[in-house]
Amino acid sequence: MAGKKSFVKDYMTTDVISVSPDTETEKIIDLMRESHHNSYPVVNDDNKLIGMVTAFDVVAKEWEDTVSGIMSTKLVVADQNLSINDASRVMFRRGISRMPVVDTDGTLVGIITNTDMVRSHIERSTPNKVEYFKKTMEQLYGIKTTLRHMPVETKKLRPTQDKVYADELEGRAYELEKGLAEPAIVVKTGDRWILVDGHHRAVASTQRGYETVDSYVVDLGQDIKLGMEKTADKAGIKTFDDIEIIDDDKHPLIALTESLQDQESKGDD
Repeated sequence: MAGKKSFVKDYMTTDVISVSPDTETEKIIDLMRESHHNSYPVVNDDNKLIGMVTAFDVVAKEWEDTVSGIMSTKLVVADQNLSINDASRVMFRRGISRMPVVDTDGTLVGIITNTDMVRSHIERSTPNKVEYFKKTMEQLYGIKTTLRHMPVETKKLRPTQDKVYADELEGRAYELEKGLAEPAIVVKTGDRWILVDGHHRAVASTQRGYETVDSYVVDLGQDIKLGMEKTADKAGIKTFDDIEIIDDDKHPLIALTESLQDQESKGDD
């Protein structure tokens, strides 16, 4: 599809205001007034992330003179090469507004926020995505295609993606129920209906017994074996039953701080 894939490193803030575990709690209150932020990463002398202190910690927890006594140490952190989509998914699922970004050694390198997520999606929005795809097909195969907006029978769709995420399925199901779901993008080649974009919507539709999926259909007007079909063939993806549903947010580029600390302690043994 159009546009390059965006990563956390493309949108994260690298000039991060951080504090130490020995920072006085009273100074955190002053810092919040001055910076207008309500949470700060806590790092040690080596700039390795060891916690997070928030306005909630200051107000709701029993008073402590220093940050070390009130900071949270169990955090969700991301690698800077995590995709924006995956970062958005984890932040939404966890209900967090800011996610620290660390390198492989646990050193703080940035922070990604909900505001950054919104900005990334606005910048990457492509209202002409379907038309762009249509033209790409025409240029690639030297043909003239037609575009229709129509319902496609779910049972006719051939998926080309091998996995979907359970939490995103919940979001797509909600959109379907409220009539808010965007149309999928489908290619009709010969008598086959190839699902290009919208696998979460299609799987959610299948799970709920919907007989059709609202779709933009790019009709090639002839039988052409698409590259994505060949890839799906090799992966054994023929029906929605062949798609793996990932019900786990332990992404390889996401970690919990305690696991990083465990790794570090093992290295010191």
